[in-house]
Amino acid sequence: MQLTEGSEPTRTGVTSTTRRYVPAAGLRALTRLYDPALALLYREQTWKHRLVEQVAPLVGQRILDLGCGTGTLMLMLQQACPKAGIVGLDPDPQVLALAREKSETAGITMTFVQGFADAPPESEILQSGSFDAIVSSLVFHHLSPAQKTAAFVEAHRLLRHGGAMHVADWGSPQNRLMRLLFYPVQVLDGFGNTADNIQGRLPLLMRNAGFRDTAETFRFSTVSGTLAFVRGQKPTQ
Repeated sequence: MQLTEGSEPTRTGVTSTTRRYVPAAGLRALTRLYDPALALLYREQTWKHRLVEQVAPLVGQRILDLGCGTGTLMLMLQQACPKAGIVGLDPDPQVLALAREKSETAGITMTFVQGFADAPPESEILQSGSFDAIVSSLVFHHLSPAQKTAAFVEAHRLLRHGGAMHVADWGSPQNRLMRLLFYPVQVLDGFGNTADNIQGRLPLLMRNAGFRDTAETFRFSTVSGTLAFVRGQKPTQ
């Protein structure tokens, strides 16, 4: 979910009505098929459980899911630590409605904010240095190089000193098969948007935004290519 339609101003002063976005499943009419497709094709529960283990939420922590989509990862984080505060940010009002519906069905209260990863709205919820961890899954490959840079800068701003960012997104292919399988993703999401992913540059972009100790921590093969986990930490001071 890259951009959105709506009325909330971003930190850059651009309203969401002036921006376009990629719906969860590529087409708005297919949004409700996004969760079943992700579960079936990408073994979503397996790698998201691994991502939750890497984040390791603790009691009292505030965790932001950047590009939260339909809220699956948020629910998993909340279930892993019911006394953590989980906030979801996404520009697409349709997927946010699904996320709220999902959380209500589970009987879990979480916070959702409509906005962009690269220019989150000014809000009491999204204050500088207010999160212990930020997590993002399958979002950054939708973003242009400039938007990726801005999103990492914003994530760095939102994290407290010593906080960590965890990203799960497409990375450099492990072999020729993974490279071939990734080609349709590039066609759908754009060769320019996915170039940094396929070149394995997300750790570098994180470092350029001020993160330290950035590195890939895990790789996972899927029917659409190699999924890479990347972690970086905001310096303690």
